[in-house]
Amino acid sequence: MRGEFIGIWSELTREVWEPLAQMEDAPDDLFCELYRTVSVAFAVQLTAEELANIVDNTFDARDAFYALAASSFSNERALALALEQVLETLDDLCGTVLSDPYFLLLEGVIQKFSLRYELRRPCVLCPTLPGIFSNLLRDLRTHTNTDAHLSSLMNDFESSVRDLRANNSANQIKTCIQKQVNLLEALGGQLPAVTGNTLGVICNQANTWPHAKVKEAIKELYGFACDYPGIRHGGTAANKLRELELKDVMAISILLAGFVPYLTEGLNYENLYGASHA
Repeated sequence: MRGEFIGIWSELTREVWEPLAQMEDAPDDLFCELYRTVSVAFAVQLTAEELANIVDNTFDARDAFYALAASSFSNERALALALEQVLETLDDLCGTVLSDPYFLLLEGVIQKFSLRYELRRPCVLCPTLPGIFSNLLRDLRTHTNTDAHLSSLMNDFESSVRDLRANNSANQIKTCIQKQVNLLEALGGQLPAVTGNTLGVICNQANTWPHAKVKEAIKELYGFACDYPGIRHGGTAANKLRELELKDVMAISILLAGFVPYLTEGLNYENLYGASHA
């Protein structure tokens, strides 16, 4: 949850909600409306009667709002959408005297905690590229956890990357690339149209590509993994231009990870992009 609002929800009390509540123009029913607004993001939805019992009393609403925890919310995207909606709620309550300060406070939180968002007017939380990539890897881990075989291969790949800290030799870099290709083959092998078990065949059988050149791009990377000596096979020694370096595992791992959405139906692409509007 690093870089996400859900991971720093408890900090928002000091950074956002208390400063708003202390403003001269803050209405008595501020927390009633805040609670009502964020309730749409709850992991367990309240009934209309349960919600009314809380928001009909200003003190109960304030206590209930401050009692919320990260676990109260269903996911990051739902919370981010609710935080966007808060600005409209404040604007309806008091106009810009509260909504403008809220925008600035939210912007300050993003900068202070290095959240993976860019805040745009009127109040749109746009995920940054690092945020999108982080969400991709997190959702991939969540998806692989649902299958013992995929989980084992994901563990192997993650372990091989961690091992680079102590051993960044060419052999360890080859291991990282090999483990990632193994994972991609297992993911792609579960696509409905696929019967093959090697990445090249899987790419040919998958019907997920937007253009033939995209398919050819990952097949070329797979060809590299097969032809470079010691990654997938003995390879072709004459085609090796130099030993692999850290920059190679960084570049190739990022490139291969970028093809994951074409090789599995197990990811939620709206969640990957976060709190965007259609």
